Amino acid sequence: MPLDALCLSALARELREALIGAKIDKVQQPERDTILLTVRSRQEGSKRLLLSAGTGDARCHFTEAAFENPASPPMFCMLLRKHLVGARIQEITQPPCERLLDFRLESSDALGDNVEKHLIVEMMGRYSNIILTDGAHYILDCLSRVDMLMSEKRQLLPGLVYRLPPQTKRIPMELTGEELSALLQNAPQDRPADKWLTETMAGISPLVAREIVFLSSGDTDTPVAHFCSQGAREVLTQAFFGVLEKATTGDAAPVMLIDGSGKPRDFTFMPIRQYGGAMEAQGMENFSQLLDRFYTRRAQAERMRLRASTLTKTVKNAHDRIARKLSAQRMELAKTEKRERIRQLGDLLTANFHRIEKGLSSVRVEDFYAEEGGETEIPLDPMKTPQQNAAKYYKEYTKLKNAEIMLTEQIVLGEQELEYLKSVLEALQRAEAESDLVEIREELVQTGYLRPQKSGQKVKRPESAPMRFQSDEGFLITVGRNNMQNERLTHKMAMKSDIWLHAQKIPGSHVIIATGGREVGEETIYQAAVLAATFSQARGGGKVAVDYAPVRNVRKMPGGRPGMVTYTNFKTCIVEPDEALAERLRIK
Repeated sequence: MPLDALCLSALARELREALIGAKIDKVQQPERDTILLTVRSRQEGSKRLLLSAGTGDARCHFTEAAFENPASPPMFCMLLRKHLVGARIQEITQPPCERLLDFRLESSDALGDNVEKHLIVEMMGRYSNIILTDGAHYILDCLSRVDMLMSEKRQLLPGLVYRLPPQTKRIPMELTGEELSALLQNAPQDRPADKWLTETMAGISPLVAREIVFLSSGDTDTPVAHFCSQGAREVLTQAFFGVLEKATTGDAAPVMLIDGSGKPRDFTFMPIRQYGGAMEAQGMENFSQLLDRFYTRRAQAERMRLRASTLTKTVKNAHDRIARKLSAQRMELAKTEKRERIRQLGDLLTANFHRIEKGLSSVRVEDFYAEEGGETEIPLDPMKTPQQNAAKYYKEYTKLKNAEIMLTEQIVLGEQELEYLKSVLEALQRAEAESDLVEIREELVQTGYLRPQKSGQKVKRPESAPMRFQSDEGFLITVGRNNMQNERLTHKMAMKSDIWLHAQKIPGSHVIIATGGREVGEETIYQAAVLAATFSQARGGGKVAVDYAPVRNVRKMPGGRPGMVTYTNFKTCIVEPDEALAERLRIK
């Protein structure tokens, strides 16, 4: 769900407690629609505040997620650094039932005088924006400029006075019980009550509207006509103002709704009863943790999916092309199975030269290769002599025999290449940052699937580091992000005495337990195996077989692609992927 005004009011109260008086140390813009502020206060220390104006994930909260900044900061980021670095947050306000927060800041100008600035975060779906104004609310700049062609009602351009978005709905906090009852009486009677609430009241999400109706009638699909009586209207009024009170007082509690598959589906500021047992309500420590878990990882995964789409398409096309080629080669290989019979026909012709004359289109001869004896008919070329016909069969036999050898080799190589491309696709799905995509692109260039990009000067990028985890027994566990990292991790970084793990017969990450000469316990091996399953093609669920062996028993496959290995003297354990465990063990 989008962050509605009621939930935002609870979030704003939480941010005020932590941010009033805090100083802004850094301003970063890792994504086009995301600003990251590093703020420091005496009570909270240093924290990172995420401001997002994304269409489906606009929000404002503290975050612990890692972000990768672009090589050069965008212009809006440079402007924010000029005005905000060193500023202190004096006040955080939210206009009544508006999905926006106004951060009032105090900073110093070029002469050292204190000046007032406002950083306004509008969280309104596709109209979301981040706006910087001066103390008189003249716009200095905004993340997304809006001119007359884009909107006749409200423009957002440097030099204009900032004005609040136009509001056509009723403000719930300004209503009395009598006014709400009167609005209900005049509402369309066949209209679903929850739809009427979202259409009439500002700041109420569909989830909250359904919950109000459910608390009033025991059903979410109740029409307005149900509340025609005075008693029913009083019940709805009581539920309506009870929900408002939870949002506007300190009684709000962050709740995430989890479906049966364990995926987060919604969130709100109060317990939800409308789903019964279909959804699990999971409480969070604070609203920042709630929004960080609900949005950030999903938003990063979606951004990486979009950025990786070109590479994914290239690899999928190559994968499909090799799959079609393998299918044709297997059909050709099946034809070579009859080569022995072709040789036998050549032998039968040779044994019966004295009975065959030139010009015959076929001949019946005794088949001494048949177990039960009898005769067989052999097709002939009338234009050839018996000797030439026999030579034709021997030549066809030799051709099929050589084809079997060549096709068998090509099919093995094709299957290896298909597995390699599957591993690249799997690495693209797990990419967490732009550096991961850059490394995968370089790998595809090295393996010939992409042409090198033309540039005036080659920039040598530092090798990215693998993911790091620590087991409950204190052992360091490293996990490769892609094939190039798998190659370096196993054959260059790992010690011979370390333990190597990999999901059995499926693409995935190489996992290394750094033993440091110590005996590794079963708990560490189990946790490393879970990581190998989680960062593999089988991470969707179910039991996964994971092989593990000392690194000394792992060899690079001769002539193989990056990350492809052979290994001996290994053991196997059966585990299930567990993203929660991976998140807990990960070294931030």
